[in-house]
Amino acid sequence: MRTTVNIDDDDLEAFDRVWEAEGLESRSRAVREAIREYAESHSTLESLSGEVVGIVAYDYDHHEVIEDLHTVQHNFQGVIDTTSHTHQGEWCLEALFCQGPAERVRALVYELRDFDGVGRVKVMRLDST
Repeated sequence: MRTTVNIDDDDLEAFDRVWEAEGLESRSRAVREAIREYAESHSTLESLSGEVVGIVAYDYDHHEVIEDLHTVQHNFQGVIDTTSHTHQGEWCLEALFCQGPAERVRALVYELRDFDGVGRVKVMRLDST
């Protein structure tokens, strides 16, 4: 199947450097692998149940979304225990230390991913032993 995707030039150049450095045969192969990783990440997030403890880390353009992100954090204060924040020019990196029902943490992740001004959202959870 053929499809068309709009990608920022800088992102595409970075992506091309990576798959070429890894010795993959084509950009198509690299895109297929990236799609699989994205789907696996989603499946892992969807499979969470019960109480979870983890970190939700994300980067964002401060001026574009800061007020909206504060609203999100207030809406999810029942699962956000602590936040940590640092600046890199106009971009910020934030870590939310979360504990609570998997459904609420998952909803938080999806809400953060819905902002154009948010670059990446990563989740790391602590497994109980």
